[in-house]
Amino acid sequence: MALFNSLVDGMTWLLNFFYNLTQDVGIPSYGLAIIIFTIVVKTALLPLTIKQMRSMKVMQVIQPKIKEIQEKHKDPQKANAAIMEVYKAHGANPLSGCLPILIQMPIFIALFMALKDFRYIDEAHAVFLSIFHLSKPDSFYILPILAGVSTYFQQKLSTTNLDDPTQKMLLYMMPVMFAWFSSTVPSGLALYWVVFNVAGAVQQYFINKQPMVLKEDTKENEGSGKKRKNN
Repeated sequence: MALFNSLVDGMTWLLNFFYNLTQDVGIPSYGLAIIIFTIVVKTALLPLTIKQMRSMKVMQVIQPKIKEIQEKHKDPQKANAAIMEVYKAHGANPLSGCLPILIQMPIFIALFMALKDFRYIDEAHAVFLSIFHLSKPDSFYILPILAGVSTYFQQKLSTTNLDDPTQKMLLYMMPVMFAWFSSTVPSGLALYWVVFNVAGAVQQYFINKQPMVLKEDTKENEGSGKKRKNN
């Protein structure tokens, strides 16, 4: 509990630190402070995020092989063993998406707790764009709608197989869930989520545009090169 309280205190200090930066450049705003904070968090998580996104991209590329194995092996144990071999051969990790989420959750909860009873240096600067008071839910539902839309596009870019009923359900359920959640929490937290999603979607877009070289393909190319040398 003491550790979590320290995290909340640290979150409060960071928000005031970034607020003071906005004040130094002549545009004092806690909304801008949250945006800067979100970008800093997203940048800090970038190595893990890239690893996660690449793994998800690999999962998307090898999906036809997975489907082929599932159709070939009716025994679930044999199918799972064969699928694990494919994962290993291509350097895919279906659990790679968990780590960034596990790291982000304490940040998300601490930000929520910090914003709930936040003591602003200047209360006037707690209102972002003259609409959102960052400690109160958005009564106009602008941020909740943006949270839902941004979650959808983030999910859409990272979904590996729309034929999978579970992934298809999550694609539509997650945006609804986060839109509702964002309507019940401080606007500052909803703003954090929207900016985090937009940054994530941009990163995912560029990752998806990159040609994907699988480990198995690399090994085959290396083998072909050795054969040509020997000949």
